[in-house]
Amino acid sequence: MAEEETSSPRTREDAGKLQYGCDHYRRRCKIRAPCCQKIFSCRHCHNEATSAMSNPDDRHEVVRHDIKQVICSLCNTEQEVAQVCSNCGVKMGEYYCEICKFYDDDTTKGQFHCEGCGICRVGGRNNFFHCEKCGSCYQVELRNNHSCVENSMKHHCPICYEYLFDSIKGATVMQCGHTMHADCLNLMAEQNQYRCPICSKTVLKVSNYWRMLDQEIEAIQMPEEYHYEVSILCNDCNETSKTAFHIVGLKCSHCRSYNTRRISTPDDH
Repeated sequence: MAEEETSSPRTREDAGKLQYGCDHYRRRCKIRAPCCQKIFSCRHCHNEATSAMSNPDDRHEVVRHDIKQVICSLCNTEQEVAQVCSNCGVKMGEYYCEICKFYDDDTTKGQFHCEGCGICRVGGRNNFFHCEKCGSCYQVELRNNHSCVENSMKHHCPICYEYLFDSIKGATVMQCGHTMHADCLNLMAEQNQYRCPICSKTVLKVSNYWRMLDQEIEAIQMPEEYHYEVSILCNDCNETSKTAFHIVGLKCSHCRSYNTRRISTPDDH
């Protein structure tokens, strides 16, 4: 009997674990959005619903830190934000952040709150560091090994246009310092798009591609009427130079990159 009484609080707290939630999170509560007083499973569910409203004036997003009330999914009791339900004693989220008003039963994500970002992140605290200049968390492998761009995560992904800073999708920092979703960068690579959509610098490994262009230019002779030089601007080193015109590509004479743009016409020579 004593053993049952000892174990019962733990059993009560774990009731329904991983059985409730939405497409975004496993949790045992819903939120009442302070902006519209409606009930949703999470802030993402709220934002998706309100962003789809036909009247643009009705579209809005919930501020996570302003959430004051939650509803227990097991007993439907509405109450002030807390980890444990005040009525049935269930733990509404195995991971709970009082600052972000964030609940999640799936702790395999390695959730942690970053004081610098002011929000919760996933991936494990020991695997990330906060870059003060960039204003966001990056993987420890990038410490002292990335180009800093001030507030680089506080903008929209240049491919899908989702706001990066609090996106639940993984983001990556490119060689140029700009950021985008990792999945979007992979999609770019699959389509042989090697330039940053923001600054046009090369962000993928293209040495083999440059060698292939060298071979094609050597193999393809241009007709005599196209034997002239054009001025080019290199997107990678930002230097200007002159090079022989070729339909395959225009190579920078400074850094040997083919990521260039033509800035003159034959009439200019």
